[in-house]
This record gives sequence, structure tokens and C-alpha cells, in this order.
Amino acid sequence: MCTFITDARLEPCKDNVGGIQAVYFVDYDSGITITRDPDGDAITSVQNGADDADLTAYKYSVKGTSSFTQNIQASRENGTVAFEQVLELQLHKLTQADHKEIKLLAWNRPRIIVEDYNGNFFLAGEEHGMDVSGGTIVTGAAMSEFSGYTLTFTGMETKPAGFIAAALTGFDVDSTEGA
Repeated sequence: MCTFITDARLEPCKDNVGGIQAVYFVDYDSGITITRDPDGDAITSVQNGADDADLTAYKYSVKGTSSFTQNIQASRENGTVAFEQVLELQLHKLTQADHKEIKLLAWNRPRIIVEDYNGNFFLAGEEHGMDVSGGTIVTGAAMSEFSGYTLTFTGMETKPAGFIAAALTGFDVDSTEGA
């Protein structure tokens, strides 16, 4: 028998804003340990579970048109539900160092921690990782047009990206720009 809903929802206050301010890339095969609450809904910790003390979460600051969307893929006919996670990033400025990192991101399937402007952190690609499914390297046509990278990461999971209720533990957060 299916579990029925467990709570009501009132109209919330208008104290919320859209947008994401940073993403943190963690290698999929890094050995992180993810702990969830007893219901399995909230992530209570993301820890460096590997013997490697230098596990790094690479921080990319973003501003403007970057977004994180979760699409519910439900099929009554098949009796299935999955959650498609789509992260769209716009990274300003082209650099040789960024070219290398974009290539490495496209080759891999990282787990991605998304930080929004409301102080929420979500873990995307928890079980299967996130794949680069599209993007551009663009210089624009006029001097005032966008020059940089657009990247789309897509993942498919059995649960929505979990809220992370606690800080990252045992990670070095690298927020320095490459040379």
C-alpha cells in the first residue's frame, strides 16, 4: 500500500528569492559518505568518507541566469516516478584554465552541491552523478554581449535532490580561480 501525505501546507510568506549563488563540484568516485534523516528526506551530513584527507569540493560562484530545476517524471502506465535534475550554468569570461576544467567536467559525472540565495544547499546527482548534456563556448557578436561558457548538467534520481541540513565535513573547499 502506498504511503499517504503526512502534512498540510499554508501559503508561505513572501520572503523567498530565486537564483543560485554557487555550485560545488565533488568527484563522483571520491568516497563521500551521505547520511539522511530517518525518513530519508533531508541529508543530515555529507562527509569525506575516503582515506584521502585532501578531498576537495570545487566552488564555482555564479550570478544571473544560472538555475537549478527538478522535473518530476511520473508514469501511471509504468508505475514509476523519477526526478530529473537540471543545472544550467552561465560562466562569464573565457580562459585557457577554464577550457581545461570544462573539458574535465564534460568527461566526468560529478555530484554537485547547489547553493541558492535563500541559504539552502541541495545535493544533485547523489546516486548517479550529473552529466554535462549540453553547453556552449561563446564570444558573442557585439562588445556588450555574453562571452563565456554555458553548461547544462542533467541527472536522473529516484528522489529529489536532498536539502543538506549541515555543513560539509572533511572537505577542502577550493574557491580560487585557476591560473
